[in-house]
Amino acid sequence: MTRFVNNVKTAVLLGGLMGLFLVVGSLYGQGGLLIGLVAGGLTNVIAWFFSDKIALASMRAQEVDASTPGVGGELYRMVDELRQRAGMPMPKVCICPQEAPNAFATGRSPSNAAVAVTEGALRLLNESELRGVIGHELAHIKNRDTLISCIAATVAGVLAFIAQWGWMLGGSRDREGGNPLVSILTVVIAAVGAAIIKAMISRSREYVADHDGAMIAGSPHGLISALQKLEIYSGRIPMQNPNPAQNNLFIVEPLCGSSMLQLFATHPATERRIIELRKLA
Repeated sequence: MTRFVNNVKTAVLLGGLMGLFLVVGSLYGQGGLLIGLVAGGLTNVIAWFFSDKIALASMRAQEVDASTPGVGGELYRMVDELRQRAGMPMPKVCICPQEAPNAFATGRSPSNAAVAVTEGALRLLNESELRGVIGHELAHIKNRDTLISCIAATVAGVLAFIAQWGWMLGGSRDREGGNPLVSILTVVIAAVGAAIIKAMISRSREYVADHDGAMIAGSPHGLISALQKLEIYSGRIPMQNPNPAQNNLFIVEPLCGSSMLQLFATHPATERRIIELRKLA
């Protein structure tokens, strides 16, 4: 059922993105409509096939394996153990050179997935806590949350670009005697799209991933402790991420400064997540 719902959401997101490009393009006449059609189609292809790669590249993720010395090899073996407990294919395992402690999962399906952990998280978390975090990310993969999350992040970035592009283009048209409502309407459309995405990425997915992740890890205690630490330190150390629209991918909301893209925040309160996890203890 979860897979079906996420597939429907993915189709709606991609269709909505195409429609948004066409609406914005139509504001600039037939030529703009054609550009919107091409740009919308191209963006859909990129979102479907490359959104996971974009997410990993933006975080400068470096893949590790069992032969990687030190913490990289240990992380790989931990993921391997837990994915076997969950009955899943082995995902790629990556480390991101970021001081901000966090983790995320990405990929179109369990057979094409990756788990990424920042260097800050590897230094901050003990083994039990890290197992809880990995279990949470594997649960997202197993529940097929990762595709909708990656596509939503890509769409969010596109919406922000459309808003900025429309505002700047509208401004230049104003100076030439154009209609000043064009730029305003573009920003409104992007903001509405942002709200729709925020609504579609249900916060309940985090509760489900917390529950299932605790089962994969064997106990909720490690994840509870990890969430407490991550919440504190993530609020102090900003994520060096060029696309804050990807915030929905992470286990806790990263600190990225003030931005229009904060519209895309989709995480429930960490305190509430911990309350729900303690019911499993």
